[in-house]
This record gives sequence, structure tokens and C-alpha cells, in this order.
Amino acid sequence: MELVLIYAFLFAGLAASLSKDRGKTKKALFVGSRILIKMTPSLLLIIGLVGLLLGFVPPQTIKQYLGTDAGFQGTLLAAVVGAITLIPNIISIPLASSLLRSGATVATIATFITTLTMVGTITAPIEIRELGVKYTLLRNGLSFVFALGISLLMGVMLT
Repeated sequence: MELVLIYAFLFAGLAASLSKDRGKTKKALFVGSRILIKMTPSLLLIIGLVGLLLGFVPPQTIKQYLGTDAGFQGTLLAAVVGAITLIPNIISIPLASSLLRSGATVATIATFITTLTMVGTITAPIEIRELGVKYTLLRNGLSFVFALGISLLMGVMLT
């Protein structure tokens, strides 16, 4: 049902854009399609790696390290992995869904996604160069702490 609503909004927005300015809409669609074509190899590689990972790691292992038995240590593990990886959000949601189905807890998945999007360990050198060490450490540290808080809230609210 959600997919039908998403496509309905997509086509309604496209129709509105076409009626307002056909030229800009065509140009936006062309630019968007070029970006999609450039991203496709990377996305397929990441999807393939995630598929291999989930294929080789049995659900029992996921449950052991990220499930209820892991407790807060599992949440911290997910936080660290989320903070040091650079996965596009479009890939992290299906990955999170697969991990959830394999036995990970809601809090652990929330931690993984929030640290993935809020903490920039991989991009820290660029951020340090542009914004300074103090700002980068403060932003990443606070983001990490807030991500843990958000995940605990999500775990309480959705469990």
C-alpha cells in the first residue's frame, strides 16, 4: 500500500512540474538519470557485498552479536560499525531490514542507521581540513552520543 502512495505522489509531483515548466522538468529528469547511471555500478557493488555478507553470516551470529542477548554491547558494536562505514542511506535501510529479520533488535538497528548518517569518521579528514579539529571532534562526539540516545528511545518506543 505504501508503495502505491509513493508512486502516486511521484506521478502527481511530476505532472505538477511538467505543467509548470516542461523544459526544466525535462532537464531535471535528464540530470537525474545521468546521476543514476553513474551511481548504478557502486550501488550494485554495495548491494552485492551486503547480500554476500548476509549469505555468509548465519542469522544465529547476527542474533548473538546484535540481538537481545548482546544487550548494550550489541548496540555499541552497531554504533561503532555505523560510525566507521560509509554506506549510502538507500542501501542502509534494506540492510537494516535484513538484519532485523535475522534477529537484531530495533535499538541496535536504530543505532546503526543514526551513527551511519550522523557520524562521519571516514569523512573526518576533509571536515578537519575545512572546519577544524575542535569542530569535527565535537560534532562527531555529540552525534555519537545523540545517536545512542535516539536508539535507546527507539528501542523503548518500538519494542
